[in-house]
Amino acid sequence: MTESEFNDLVDETLEQIEEVLDDAETDIDVQFGGGILTIICENRTQLIFTRQAPVKQLWLATKSGGFHFDYDENLNSWVLDSDGQKLEDFFGKAFAEQAGETLIFDLSGA
Repeated sequence: MTESEFNDLVDETLEQIEEVLDDAETDIDVQFGGGILTIICENRTQLIFTRQAPVKQLWLATKSGGFHFDYDENLNSWVLDSDGQKLEDFFGKAFAEQAGETLIFDLSGA
């Protein structure tokens, strides 16, 4: 994967996450810029996505730790580098745990 393809995939993924959050009727604040998506929960905790171009990973920082995702072209999905869990499943659980709200993050096509 080229760096340009990587950046396009990250942008598409982060835009999809931002769209789900914007469409939800919540008090979640979302800031997206410079390749960083910051989600500020009502309880003031944050979930932060960053792109790591040198290693072609998407990183997620939560109150419970940092997690690294690789893009699996066979699955057409970002997967957790430690166990292969899909980003949409992992993030849905992490978001619910941290924000106290349940949303479905369908990241198909990203």
